[in-house]
Amino acid sequence: MDDTDCTLKAIEYAKDLVREFESSIALVTVVPPTSPAAYGADPLLGQQPIIVPEVSEIQQDSAQRFLESIGNDFPGAQEVFLFNKIGNVHDEILNTASEWTADLIIMGSNGKTGFEHFISGSVSESVIRKASCPVLVIPGKSE
Repeated sequence: MDDTDCTLKAIEYAKDLVREFESSIALVTVVPPTSPAAYGADPLLGQQPIIVPEVSEIQQDSAQRFLESIGNDFPGAQEVFLFNKIGNVHDEILNTASEWTADLIIMGSNGKTGFEHFISGSVSESVIRKASCPVLVIPGKSE
């Protein structure tokens, strides 16, 4: 989960399903690993890029606050589980779904196409191909 329009639309669908079936829900957000910053590092002088741990910590804290705020919006759920992971987004979604034995994965799609899709790929596409349960993808352009 993130705070994009397509994710927020998927959350609305999830709320409806949870309310209808009085089920439990697991909310997953994934923070990609912090990349080393090359600012001020000169490889010709043998200086290595640095990782600033505070950046990762800030991202994790922000993601946790977001998860908790969304988790409070599921009053009809039997239980709400929050998973705040670090790693590759589609791998962590699939791993969590498998560990939690999910019956359904609901996710948004921002609808990238063309060169942008070629470069960055599609998380939802990757999840659909490898998931062991059904995947409901809500397009970001849906009403």
